[in-house]
Amino acid sequence: MTKRRASSGFGGGGMPGGMGGMMGKIQKMQEDMQQTQAQLENETLEVSVGGGAVRVVITGHQRVRSILINPEVVDLNDEEWMQDLQDLVTLAVNQAIEESQALAAERLEKITGGLGGLPGLGGMFG
Repeated sequence: MTKRRASSGFGGGGMPGGMGGMMGKIQKMQEDMQQTQAQLENETLEVSVGGGAVRVVITGHQRVRSILINPEVVDLNDEEWMQDLQDLVTLAVNQAIEESQALAAERLEKITGGLGGLPGLGGMFG
């Protein structure tokens, strides 16, 4: 009489049968994420608001490289315009940060396939 063992999905020695393959995939994912993070550090986005009055250049790591104000539209003697300009700068910076974060999330999502919520992977996103 032959005894059959119930299969639990584990290979010999009590280790998961696909553990080596899974570890290789995780290592590849980490390498791809590091490469993507390095690329994002050097990649820039430009956001323009107020019809080109204010432009912000930001990296994929949410580092503002420059804030450009079109001198042709600035009236330093107009108090209302100066308040509007401050609002435009704030708007431009916030919009640039949001677009940079979306770019980074999109690039990392391609690598992780939505695994960012797993324990241990969260630290690889920032």
